[in-house]
Amino acid sequence: MSNKLPQTAMNLKQFMIRRTALTLYRKILRTIKQVPDKNDREYLKNWAKSEFIANKNLSDEFAIKSAIIHGESSMNELKINLNLAK
Repeated sequence: MSNKLPQTAMNLKQFMIRRTALTLYRKILRTIKQVPDKNDREYLKNWAKSEFIANKNLSDEFAIKSAIIHGESSMNELKINLNLAK
């Protein structure tokens, strides 16, 4: 039986940052669902997934927070563009 628990446990700060990142990912995917064109939706989903995978192994707290801020601004920009398109 394989153990899926990480080798080292996260401290509270790491857990909260991870939770913030996962919440952001879900919000981005929900926002992408509002994109009317199927091809654009698929492109944006792949983009979001690749960005999160690329930053998956970040360990520096500042770098992680910077990536989260960048993701939030990208999501807000997408929301603005969706509202302009309506």
